[in-house]
Order: sequence, then C-alpha cells, then structure tokens
Amino acid sequence: MRLSREELKGLMKNKLIQAGLREDHADQTAEILTWAHERGFASHGAVRVEYYCERIFKGGITHEPNITWNQTGPCSGIMDGDNGIGYWVATKATEKAIEMAKENGVAIVGMANVSHTGAIGYYTEMCAKEGLAAITFCQSDPMAVPYGGTEPYYGTNPISFACPTADDRNVVFDMATTVQAWGKILDKRSQGAEIPADWAVDEDGAPVTDPHKVNALVPIAGAKGYGLMMMVDIFSGVLLGVPFGKHVSSMYHDCSKGRELGQTIIVIDPERFCGAEQFKKNMSQTCDELNAMRPAPGFDKVYYPGQRALMRRDKAYAEGGIEVVDELVDYLKSDAIHFDRYDHKNRFAD
Repeated sequence: MRLSREELKGLMKNKLIQAGLREDHADQTAEILTWAHERGFASHGAVRVEYYCERIFKGGITHEPNITWNQTGPCSGIMDGDNGIGYWVATKATEKAIEMAKENGVAIVGMANVSHTGAIGYYTEMCAKEGLAAITFCQSDPMAVPYGGTEPYYGTNPISFACPTADDRNVVFDMATTVQAWGKILDKRSQGAEIPADWAVDEDGAPVTDPHKVNALVPIAGAKGYGLMMMVDIFSGVLLGVPFGKHVSSMYHDCSKGRELGQTIIVIDPERFCGAEQFKKNMSQTCDELNAMRPAPGFDKVYYPGQRALMRRDKAYAEGGIEVVDELVDYLKSDAIHFDRYDHKNRFAD
C-alpha cells in the first residue's frame, strides 16, 4: 500500500501517542521513521512502531524522562536520556553538538541511557545541513559473532558520517558493521522473503537463507568488520560508562526495563580547517567526479553515499507515495497498541 508522507508520519505518531509517548517525542520519532522509510530503509521505518509501542506501553521507555546535560569541557559533554525515546534524545544531543561545534570548532557529545535511536544517518545529516561534518557511532545488543568466535558478542554497531557540499547535496553514509542490519532481516520476515546466504548463520555457524532460522549475524569483511564493531562499542559504550559488549541489554528480553544504550557524535566545523567554502567546494567536486566516472560492467553509474536514497525517495513520491506492507498499515490504523510480539523473546524476537 502506498501512503503520502503526511499519512505515514501521522499514523505512526498517533500510534506512539496511543502507547503513552508525549506528543512532541512522538512527532520527532515519527519524523525520523518517515525519513528512513521514504529513502527505502524500510527496516528502520514503520516496521519498528509496534515494538516501540510495546516497550513504551510496558514502561521500558520513560514517558516523561528527566533528560540532563553535563558539559564536561568547552567541546565535550554527555546527555543522559533517562531511558527516554532515543529519537528525541539523539536529536537534542545532536543540536547541542552543532551548537558547540559552531562555537568552538569541534564537539564530541555522548548520549547515555537512551533507547534505540533508529537510522543514525538522520543525525549526521542534521549537521551537514548546518554546514558541518559529522560522524556518529551507536552500540546495539549482541547479535553478531566476532571474527573467529562462536557466540554473539557485539551488535550491528552502526557508523554514519555526513558532509555538506557547495550546492544542495549532502553526502550521508550510514552502515551497520554486520553484512546487514537486523532490521533488514526483520523486513524480509515481514515480506515472507528469503535473505542472501552471506547475511547470517544458524546455530551451527552455517550460512542460512531462512530469516526465521538466523542465530547470529556476521561482520563485514571478516576481521576488519570485527575491528570496527569493537571501535563503535568503545566509543559509544565503554567511553560513556554504559553497558558494553555482551553486557548491552537485549532489545526484546524485558520490555518493562530501560535499554541504557550509548551513542556518540563528533561534529567538526570545516571553517577551522581548510575553510568552510573550500571544504564544500571540494566536496561538490568529489561528488561530480564520482558521478562522471565510467561505471563498471553491471552498474549504471557511480553514486556518492546518500544519493541513491534520495533517488528512491523521489521515485516513491512520483509513483504515488511510500510503499508500506499492508499488514503494517492495518496495524497503524487499528485500535490495537501492540500484540505482545516482542517481550521476553530472544535477540531475534523468536
């Protein structure tokens, strides 16, 4: 089913409010979910709403969080989210980082004790829109085997960076340090589709194509992806004094308890280095040169990070709206808050 942007955001916002979330928190959460879904990241869109609603309704996300800011230096600080909805806390922390970077040239802001923050490319793009460069790291619950290991220790632990250009383009890169994010597998489940054999392994460590038989995800590029997973966990977990590694709380184990997750964002003002205008000019040149490169066989073009996401967004609206699985639309339009699908389940909601 296709929905307009306003329809999808409105349905998600209303459902989150119905579950007990404050209106302003629900509005920002729905905005970021829509931002992801319209760009083709359905795994971080409407499919997440029922899980959030179950956790909100059962008290695992604080309805009226006491969010506090501790500025630890001219360029550093930590925002404690009191296990409020991660989307709201991460937005406010990013706004604080932007403010500090504009004043001092650089900012490093930690977010402690938050719930899931969704597609983290949204937060780095916030910075790019302000003429700043940014990178963010976010830990997640253990569901990936380390290189050479047999048990999950790290999460999908995503990384995102974004930069402005001299025109209306922004380079936005957002990736999981696993071959695919768990949300991608969740999305395949909702579609009744198989997954590629290089996404995950079963209980014996063998490749699996049935998304319902996934036991663990695998890191990208073997040892290299494993090292990146560790880096993310250090910068967003160990550094902030929140649970780290295999101690990070499960998304589904107990929906009545807070997640206590961590995320860190680093924001840089290019004016303090090569100069803002030169930086943006060079970024535009980079994008132009990449687009002009002769593509390899099987490819139509070389794209810069974030370009295809905007193409998917524009294509969706040209074809009548954002495609959303009918079952999800039925849920969003229903009176049901949730269906007890997630509480006290394993790391893959089984």
